Amino acid sequence: MFTGLVEEIGRLTQLSPTQGGGGRLKVEACKVLEGIKLGDSIAVNGTCLTAVEWDKSGGWVMFDAVAETLSKTTLTSLQPGQALNLERALAVGDRVGGHYVTGHVDGQGHLLGTERQGNGVVYRFRADPRLMPLIAPKGSIAVDGISLTVVDVPDDGFSVWIVPHTASATNLGMLRPGDAVNLETDILAKYVARMVCGSPQGGTVSMNKLKEAGFLH
Repeated sequence: MFTGLVEEIGRLTQLSPTQGGGGRLKVEACKVLEGIKLGDSIAVNGTCLTAVEWDKSGGWVMFDAVAETLSKTTLTSLQPGQALNLERALAVGDRVGGHYVTGHVDGQGHLLGTERQGNGVVYRFRADPRLMPLIAPKGSIAVDGISLTVVDVPDDGFSVWIVPHTASATNLGMLRPGDAVNLETDILAKYVARMVCGSPQGGTVSMNKLKEAGFLH
């Protein structure tokens, strides 16, 4: 589990194919190597990956990614030298400054454009249509692992308002129109959707059931 608050910007140095359609990533890093142990989870552009090898003096960490992970994320399109958002897993007792992020990417989106508003910048993204019912104004969404608040939700995407700190502490400021990003919708929205319409017969929650339980009159 993560918070969506990026700890540092790392850089990809190598992406190599492995057996079974998987891949191995070598990433330049510093802060996330503090206290690192074999098998630790680290979010790489919002994708939960497992640390399998590292060198603190050399400033790098290696991750293995299975074929399923590569097929659902933007990892396969990464180029050597590309900036990556890195965050270690949430420790019990830490403050949750963002929102609960699992590191399990739901789909991809693409940057449509940006517009400066005062001291901030509005980013507009197109999203996978299957994700749109799970995105709501003033709700939370993780874009490349960054915890952001949704501003507007037009038919084909959403917008977020970025403050200067977020732009400087993440790779968002390096995105260009057309660039792909990993998207993870709010975990609470997924459970609500499952409860309301999770089966052909309908979900476990309906207007009639809410009335029967006394929540509606």
